[in-house]
Amino acid sequence: MTDPLFLATAVEAVLRAGSLQMAQFCTDLKIEKKGAIDLVTEVDLAVERNFREMIAERFPDHAVLAEEMGSAGEATGRHCWIFDPLDGTTNYAHGLPIFASSLALEIDGVITVGAIYDPSRRELFTATLGGGAYLNGVPMRVSSTATLIDALLVTGFPYTVHETGDDLVSLFAAFLSKAQAVRRLGSAALDLCYVAAGRMDGFWEQHLKPWDMAAGALMLAEAGGKVTSLDGSPFDVRKGQLMASNGALHGALLDVVRCWHATRSACETK
Repeated sequence: MTDPLFLATAVEAVLRAGSLQMAQFCTDLKIEKKGAIDLVTEVDLAVERNFREMIAERFPDHAVLAEEMGSAGEATGRHCWIFDPLDGTTNYAHGLPIFASSLALEIDGVITVGAIYDPSRRELFTATLGGGAYLNGVPMRVSSTATLIDALLVTGFPYTVHETGDDLVSLFAAFLSKAQAVRRLGSAALDLCYVAAGRMDGFWEQHLKPWDMAAGALMLAEAGGKVTSLDGSPFDVRKGQLMASNGALHGALLDVVRCWHATRSACETK
């Protein structure tokens, strides 16, 4: 059984993050670039510093892996907190209210606790391994959609999109030709929560980081969904990509990826 203090800490951390985010939202933010289109704001940094101080005080032997400052603590220890202080920074920087904080606790290599908070909608998503997934305390379940033509899918593009755009767009087009619709919201954490809550039916993305996926993947699994790698192999939070679905659509989604790969390989050999 997961220690209740771990979930309480995760919830407290993301709620604190949400308060800091909303206090500075649509203000004159200090924004810097980590890459050509990869932004970081003063809020990202402030939220992460606040969280690291909390963990250092409360669980001094726990490691932290977070987006802005990397890893801290003993990497081989049993407990590792995986934190995205502001998932959807580009949205946030432009005043678009689609962003969240995302936190997971990994124990002995297994994600056991997750909390994601969307402060603009006051939606708190939580999950514990074997304990189910919840939205504001109400159990979540994935959709029952069983055919791609009836499915609403969601995806995302990495900050390297200017270099890898052709492949990303061609795979996007492959899904677009099979599904009812495909969306691109700009927050992988919320994408996964929305599949868990039945608002979306499937999600795929490449070139992700552990903090983008860890908490959301647990939410989805605990809500009755399925998460694998894009090739159908077991999901690994450190492999950088995933296919996530309500379960009923998973095989069909993987088939789209397989057909896309086959077509691309055939074109490359001509």
